Amino acid sequence: MPGARLNAAPPEALGFGGGAPEGVQGAAVVSGRGGVGESPAGTFRLRGRAGVFDGPTDFAYLPRDAYARVTSADGGRFALVGARCERRLAARYGPAASVPVELRGAGHCSRQVHNFAAAGAFDCDRLIAVEVLTPGGNWSSYPPHKHDEHHPGEESRLEEIYFYEIAPHGDTPGVGYQRVTPSPAGKTDVLAEVRSGDVVLIPDGWHGPSIAAPGHDMYYLNVMAGPDADREWLIRDHPDHAWIRATWPDQRVDPRLPFPRPEETP
Repeated sequence: MPGARLNAAPPEALGFGGGAPEGVQGAAVVSGRGGVGESPAGTFRLRGRAGVFDGPTDFAYLPRDAYARVTSADGGRFALVGARCERRLAARYGPAASVPVELRGAGHCSRQVHNFAAAGAFDCDRLIAVEVLTPGGNWSSYPPHKHDEHHPGEESRLEEIYFYEIAPHGDTPGVGYQRVTPSPAGKTDVLAEVRSGDVVLIPDGWHGPSIAAPGHDMYYLNVMAGPDADREWLIRDHPDHAWIRATWPDQRVDPRLPFPRPEETP
């Protein structure tokens, strides 16, 4: 199965070169300050952002069977995401202003989604990638849902990776929780405490909620890919919890959204 891939490049790795493994396409997401990506297709100057809660970032797309080098004069943090694919598309730059920002859910299920490489927002062969920001105390990825069986027009078959950054409160590190329960397609069963830098792999199963502890905003990077030609994000809600969606029209979106909050904007 052509599963999703993720690598986190820390500041000390800057100046590194990386090749997409054979048959893998990828995208570089700047989670800290900017950098420069160089490949035979040209040079992409990435502005980046101060941190993951400071709005969408620009990014670069690397086609399959390609090589790139990432450098930064001031240091930075990068996430390199990828997936096996068949089509070879052109290397491209994605400006932050082009990233669709969605406020999803309502009430305590409110969250913000940066659809930088979502299906329908950016052309890839198999890769789907988005960022999700959840205010402290809220439940995200809720109701629990799955995408582990191929039912055209109803459900996609996608493996998924969650990579977390949790905002601290003063000197107290942030914490959150992730739940995954078995589905007819698989036996994945997870109830995990998650902190900054943690990863949860979801090859199958009902996943959600992603719980942000009160006082600790939660960020996660979702990377998805699957074996089927139709690149879509079609989900099936857990039948015991699907009713929650019907309550959202009667609730306000959390007023702490969108990020960045006015008091945090330079």
